[in-house]
Amino acid sequence: MNVQWTGVYPAVTTKFTDDDQLDLDMFKLNLDAQLDAGVDGIILGGTLGEASTLSVEEKSILVQTCVQHVQGRVPVIINIAEQSTRGAIQAAAIAKEDGASGLMMLPPMRYKADARETVAYFKAVAASTDLPIMLYNNPVDYGIEITIEMFRELVAVDNIQAVKESTRDISNVTRMKNEFGDRFKILCGVDTLAAEELLMGADGWVAGLVCAYPRETVVIFNLIKSGRVEEALEIYRWFLPLLELDINTKLVQNIKLAEVATGIGTEQVRAPRLPLVGEERASVLQVINAAMETRPVLPELEAAIN
Repeated sequence: MNVQWTGVYPAVTTKFTDDDQLDLDMFKLNLDAQLDAGVDGIILGGTLGEASTLSVEEKSILVQTCVQHVQGRVPVIINIAEQSTRGAIQAAAIAKEDGASGLMMLPPMRYKADARETVAYFKAVAASTDLPIMLYNNPVDYGIEITIEMFRELVAVDNIQAVKESTRDISNVTRMKNEFGDRFKILCGVDTLAAEELLMGADGWVAGLVCAYPRETVVIFNLIKSGRVEEALEIYRWFLPLLELDINTKLVQNIKLAEVATGIGTEQVRAPRLPLVGEERASVLQVINAAMETRPVLPELEAAIN
């Protein structure tokens, strides 16, 4: 399936049962909520997906289940976060076999590769597959920045098509557009900067709180892109306290708690993560409950994009 790399791409959470198995029923329930809201793709196995705790087999089950469930309505993307080039190439091959439409790729994990090594890593994986690739540029959390100079070396790699922009530097959107035009699609990867980056010309939004609030996320995106900025900002200002739950060490627990509030998820996480307790849990619930009490009436999605 062709990947446009525009619009809203939920980085979905992985659902678990009480006995630490994949909860595919709840997974599909959440997927339905995303599809009903009008998202443009699904991303599996990111940080929110607790990818570091998933086995290779579990990742395959998630991809295959998602591909079968969405039935071609949107592309299914799987994240690759591996420690070796060989491992990343193997993961890309498995993704292709499982029916994924594309890949999201982090630089090498653990070893802090330099620019030459990182570019070589991306080129080797891209050469091994015909799947389209979105690079994940998140130096804050993962220690390696994909710089403009590195992107210049990757221009010739046709299937490296997009970047998840998570540097926290809003001007990077303009910098990339000035340097490369539309060669690389740019998707905001930080929820609290989404409106700002979309207004600067970002093409999409890899979202986190969309897992609990898919319609709000899609409506904000569509309103901004259709020029109805004031309407979008009114909803975005309501959304911001929730979006701030994404820029936190315990973003997985926070967002899963929000999914419970909207009826499309559970609190179950995989150890070493544990569900929130005590004052920490109460603080997050206070944010969620306040938002639920003032949840805005949204325009119809059709009206948002006209």
